[in-house]
Amino acid sequence: MSATVRGLVAAAAAARGLTRVAQGLPAHLRRPWGRTNHAGAGVTLLEGPIAVGAALAGVLVQPQGRAGAALVVLVPGVLGAVDDLVGDSGTKGLGGHLRALRSGRVTTGALKLGGLGAVALAAAMLEEGESLPSSALVDAVVIAGTANLVNLLDLRPGRALKVTTATGLVLLRPIASRPLAGALVGTGAVLPEDLAGESMLGDCGANALGGLLGLALVRGLGPRSRLAAAAVVTGLTLLSERVSFTRVIEGTPVLREIDAWGRPL
Repeated sequence: MSATVRGLVAAAAAARGLTRVAQGLPAHLRRPWGRTNHAGAGVTLLEGPIAVGAALAGVLVQPQGRAGAALVVLVPGVLGAVDDLVGDSGTKGLGGHLRALRSGRVTTGALKLGGLGAVALAAAMLEEGESLPSSALVDAVVIAGTANLVNLLDLRPGRALKVTTATGLVLLRPIASRPLAGALVGTGAVLPEDLAGESMLGDCGANALGGLLGLALVRGLGPRSRLAAAAVVTGLTLLSERVSFTRVIEGTPVLREIDAWGRPL
């Protein structure tokens, strides 16, 4: 069995197994993870820890490159979980957290953004195997930027997971990114509950899968393509401060159909 298939199977099996465990948890353990979604329905953020566990299962069965992959899943997942559970829901976006910092208030979101940058740089340096080459800075932007960008998409059932799973399928082609892509695709096994509006990734799952996707892009793309990817994720992040992605998607017929695919009518 190839490393790619091992990662996909391990991630999918962990995703379904952990989902069953989470569904069987007593109410007092599920309660802190309960939220209300955009439609006013109750959902659980336990999908986030499930996605982290599934992605870790997918990368830890790989014969090499496990340290950096585990790092970009576990640390963003933990930082995201802290933000999910005790974060200030009134402070939104990069601009909101920066304004809070200027006023002397440190939000969990700001700590998470700083942590994402640090772990992305550490993972990029592990990939490069050098102290601090300029290419590692570009790679760090790709990893941290993608981790944040996937989180920005987690606003409707299935949206973020469709992006990570579909991009994972594309990244199955480059040899270097196949093992991580397999783990991403396998983690997509949590999609049924997400599409049904029963659970969502939250910051925990979205940041973790985004970090893994960013690392897969770093491994699968050439230097110029990584630079382009860094520019794209940076541009989209800045654009999100002024433009609602949801409005753009709902206002574009093709994107609207893709976004709605699989949700209950």
